[in-house]
Amino acid sequence: MKVLVAVKRVIDYNVKVRVKPDNTGVDLTNVKMAMNPFCEIAVEEAVRLKEKGIATEVVVVSIGPQAAQEQIRTALALGADRGILIQTDEEIQSLAAAKLLKAVVDKEQPKLVILGKQAIDSDNNQTGQMLAALCGYPQGTFASEVVVEGEKVNVTREVDGGLVTVALNLPAVVTTDLRLNEPRYASLPNIMKAKKKPLETTTPADLGVDVAPRLTTLKVEAPAQRKAGIKVASVAELVDKLKNEAKVI
Repeated sequence: MKVLVAVKRVIDYNVKVRVKPDNTGVDLTNVKMAMNPFCEIAVEEAVRLKEKGIATEVVVVSIGPQAAQEQIRTALALGADRGILIQTDEEIQSLAAAKLLKAVVDKEQPKLVILGKQAIDSDNNQTGQMLAALCGYPQGTFASEVVVEGEKVNVTREVDGGLVTVALNLPAVVTTDLRLNEPRYASLPNIMKAKKKPLETTTPADLGVDVAPRLTTLKVEAPAQRKAGIKVASVAELVDKLKNEAKVI
């Protein structure tokens, strides 16, 4: 079966995010970009399905500027077969991303679509659910285990009360949680091979999707600076400070 994986280009999680001086957004000047960590988990799971002989082809799709080819090439180096870049410099919000991915799903007809549960830049946790709704597919979100059996996929989900396993008929949409797997590192030979793997470029206009933003960001601010903590020598001193300084007791 064919597996489609969506990946997103985000600021590397090791980078300290800076807000623009005019508070209109995040400063991306000379900032290291990387694949969203949850998307790395999605790629790893698809590649593992291929290694088990369950998946026959892994297709990676990303939405963003031309530079997003870098993240697609990374996924190809990890074991994906080919890539699709929906190239745009516009701000892509969750619903627009879901509509673009649906257009790709309609064209590629994968049996399984795997996405990270959320991106570390927007933290919306919406695209996978919206895509499933648009496609009319069953969905298994926050997956910590994925087992494909014939025309069904059993997804163990992490929920507030523990774990829940749902059985979905294929085709289906799955979003990955942190404990699903440990992504591998791309080897140098595979990085070189990835340069020769096919990468198709298209645009939202080619797919017939309007990506105009429906939400407007009014202001972006950095979190307020917190005062450094202090150490106390005894419980009595702690109680005294909580009572007389913090005034919480």
